[in-house]
Amino acid sequence: MSDNELGLFLRTRREAVTPAEAGLAVGPRRRTPGLRRAELATLAGVSVEYVTRLEQGRDRHPSVQVLSALAEALRLTASELVHLHRLSKAAGGAFSCMGGAAPNRIVRPTVQALLDHLEPAPALLLNRLGEILACTTAYRRLAEPVGLLDGAQPSLVRYVFTDPRARTAYPDWERVADQQVAALKQGPGRADRQVAALMDELTVAAGAEFSTRLDTLPGLPDATGTDRLLHPEAGELRLSYETLHLPADDDQRLIVQLPADPATAAALDRLTGRHPGALRAVPA
Repeated sequence: MSDNELGLFLRTRREAVTPAEAGLAVGPRRRTPGLRRAELATLAGVSVEYVTRLEQGRDRHPSVQVLSALAEALRLTASELVHLHRLSKAAGGAFSCMGGAAPNRIVRPTVQALLDHLEPAPALLLNRLGEILACTTAYRRLAEPVGLLDGAQPSLVRYVFTDPRARTAYPDWERVADQQVAALKQGPGRADRQVAALMDELTVAAGAEFSTRLDTLPGLPDATGTDRLLHPEAGELRLSYETLHLPADDDQRLIVQLPADPATAAALDRLTGRHPGALRAVPA
C-alpha cells in the first residue's frame, strides 16, 4: 500500500477532471484528458510547486483552507470531501478513527430484524475487514452455490482474491477486485492495525493482483453500482446495489442488492420461491 494515500487521491482525482468540466479551454496539444498540475494550482489559488509536493508526499499536512480550495477545484462530491479530510488526518501514520479496536462481529438485534424485513432482497452485513456477519436467505441462495459463504467466518474480500471460484462467479472480476481494495483502504488504511494485518495476509496470498491495487487505487469504493454474478442455477444475474453505513460505533455496512433487469428479477423470484413480481427490476 502506498504510504502517500493523500497524494495518490489528489493525483487520481486531478486526472479524472477534464478541463471542460473545470471551465478551462482545451488546447490542441494535450497529452492527458485530466487537469495539469499547473491548472489545478491556478484553480485552487496555490503554487504548482505546492501541488507537486502534495502529490509526491513531500508535504502531508495541508491546511483546511487549502484542502477546501483543492476540493472545489477538483469538483469533489461530499463523500470525496470527507475522504480527503480523513486522508489528511491519517497522513502522519498514527491516526485511526477506530483507535485500534477489534473488528465488530456482533450483529445488533435491530440490525438483524432489518435484514429479516429486507427479504426477499439479497442483502448482507459486513464489517471493516469485509467479513460477512449476517445475510438474508435470498443472499444465501445466491452466495452458497458459488462458495462465498464457505468457512466459519466468510469474508468477501478474501473470497475475491484467494478463491479461484470468484473469477467465474464475477464476470467483471477486475472491477469487483478494485472495489474490494478501495473498501479496505477507505478511512485510515494501514493506520488501522486490523486492516494492516489483513492487507499483509492478502499481499502474500494474492500477490500482485492485490498489492498493485493497494499501491494505485484510491480508497473510496462506489456506494452504488451494478455487479454481474454468474449463478450455477440461475445463470447470469445483474444486481444493482446500495451501501448503507451503520453508525460509527457499529463499524459495519449493509449492502442491499436489487435486480437490475426483468430477467434477473424473474430469476431471483424462482430462487427464493416467491411469486412472480416479488422483486421488481430497478435499473441502475
